[in-house]
Amino acid sequence: MSAATTRSRTPDRLCAEAVDLARAAAEEAAAPGVVGEHVSLVSEGDRVVTHFFECKEPGYRGWRWAVTVTRASRAKIVTLDETVLLPGPDALLAPEWVPWSERLRPGDMGPGDLLPTEADDLRLEPGYFAEDAPPPNSVVAETSHDLAERVEAEDAELTDRRPADTVMNARGRIASLAEELGMRRARILSRYGLHTAADRWDESFGAKTPMAQAAPASCATCGFLVPVAGSLRQAFGICANEFSPADGRVVSLSYGCGGHSEAAVMPKTPRPAPPVLDSVGADVFPLHPQRDEGSVAVPSEPTPDDDLGHS
Repeated sequence: MSAATTRSRTPDRLCAEAVDLARAAAEEAAAPGVVGEHVSLVSEGDRVVTHFFECKEPGYRGWRWAVTVTRASRAKIVTLDETVLLPGPDALLAPEWVPWSERLRPGDMGPGDLLPTEADDLRLEPGYFAEDAPPPNSVVAETSHDLAERVEAEDAELTDRRPADTVMNARGRIASLAEELGMRRARILSRYGLHTAADRWDESFGAKTPMAQAAPASCATCGFLVPVAGSLRQAFGICANEFSPADGRVVSLSYGCGGHSEAAVMPKTPRPAPPVLDSVGADVFPLHPQRDEGSVAVPSEPTPDDDLGHS
């Protein structure tokens, strides 16, 4: 048995000597052959001692079997209290549990996956409580005040009418106006959600990215930029250049890439000049070059024709 360790008092002698009892309890709780050597013991209180045994279970490196034994006052029989597997100082532990909402990353969702949003999600706000609502004294505000009730009333009223009675009603105009004001949606994007989305887009496709730093011009002057509606059009747009790394993405107006529509003009392919043909004049080519005056003629070698002429 190894040397005993204590917390606040000397361990009880009979409990400290009950190593065999503790080992038998650990082997009964564990699989065969996974209980190793006795490591240490700790005094938990009066006549209460915990024995630690090495765990040889694969995947539980540094864990220990802890068996607590005790005895009654003035009793000489040691009894078993509990057996449990506990991590040691250098135990291999699983990473700290993180809620799924914090583990989720962009791109993790797949076909058929559902991502519920909390009722108090800061990125959303009720459709009738948007900050961009019209002024309270405006005519549009008065219309939007009871717009939801009017649409619901018309829905309930139309359910009791015949189809012919619904032809000339103004339900379509009211529904379109409610949809335009955001009243047909239970929740809309809040100011906080708008700002966080803008920060995220600017971080991915903004002026501080390496692509924008090396670009010849910004997206604000690019012909492939598709403007967006609302207040976002002052700082963002959608790239429509299929060769750009941001094709189909929301980009900052200060972003840029080498696919800018005005970055460079492709030079035209040079064409050689057409050939000039003079069909009127004639070029003179002498058959025998003229000899210079004062030169000495060199006799030519005799030919077979010359031999025949002399015979």
